[in-house]
Amino acid sequence: MTDNEIELLERLPAAADARPKGQQFKRHKRDVHGWIALDKPVGMTSTHAVSIIKRLFSAKRAGHAGTLDPLASGCLPIALGEATKTVPVVMDGRKLYQFTVRWGEERDTDDAEGRVIATSDVRPSSSALRALLPSYTGTIQQVPPRYSAIKVEGERAYDLARDGKVVELEARPVEIARLELVAAPDPDHAVLEAECGKGTYVRSLARDMGRALRSFGHVRALRRVAVGPFDTERMISLAELDAMCHRAAAGEVSLADALLPVETALDDIPALAVSRADAARLARGQAVLLRGRDAPNFSGPVYVTAAGQLVALAELDRGEIVPKRVFNLAGLIGSRGATKG
Repeated sequence: MTDNEIELLERLPAAADARPKGQQFKRHKRDVHGWIALDKPVGMTSTHAVSIIKRLFSAKRAGHAGTLDPLASGCLPIALGEATKTVPVVMDGRKLYQFTVRWGEERDTDDAEGRVIATSDVRPSSSALRALLPSYTGTIQQVPPRYSAIKVEGERAYDLARDGKVVELEARPVEIARLELVAAPDPDHAVLEAECGKGTYVRSLARDMGRALRSFGHVRALRRVAVGPFDTERMISLAELDAMCHRAAAGEVSLADALLPVETALDDIPALAVSRADAARLARGQAVLLRGRDAPNFSGPVYVTAAGQLVALAELDRGEIVPKRVFNLAGLIGSRGATKG
């Protein structure tokens, strides 16, 4: 992280409290519901990012939808309050990464932070690299990096690797919808873009392509451009949050303006509006049967609203709505941007 970003981290919690200098009091947690699509800076862990956002909003609950390594920057969706119930939906969505591969060195972490374990004088041509890319698209078998969060007999692989233990991870299927060469600025580097599904490791892609090209390689820089519905247009930086936090403390805006609504995570799921009476039944966990000409004629997952407010995630089957997740949106609710209704 830059010095400016470190300074922002130190100031963000203080701005959220808006307390007079020197005054100390117990922080009161509150109900906050919505999403922050944080543009995470390099050098910050995902866990640290969540703690910053949670403290900034004095939120009772928070979590993220997919770890982003400290070396990486970009989109880290952070869920607050009832939005945490939609985290699995976001994690199942597509991710878009832009990354730079450094040829000539393979490292034990498969990124720039690791120890060099193999070298090569071979540098791949752009044509050779483009010819290889189709082999890494579609459903492929991929061995995760030894330094990853995957559990081996109850322990994280990176903990075992740091202790000097040999970590043998099994290959598993991952889905890569698109893999393209964006640029080759010099013989030592290539910039690529990958659109992939849950569980894909870009570091493994760099490692495996380097081996296939006899060049060896590791990820030099990595940026996550999008996760499901959260993209560059919806991302917000720490600097922007800092400015909004100060404006909220001055009464100029509400912190709700920094939060995306809970249903932002549900962009790819059909919305279904019901009456207040039916919403009350769903909120109690009871199924609702819709009849008549307005009854939907499709089946599958839906998100249910009443009077414009999110009520439940549900399964629709032959006109019957069966609630799976019920939402209680009392408190501070995200209002940033427009969502479908």
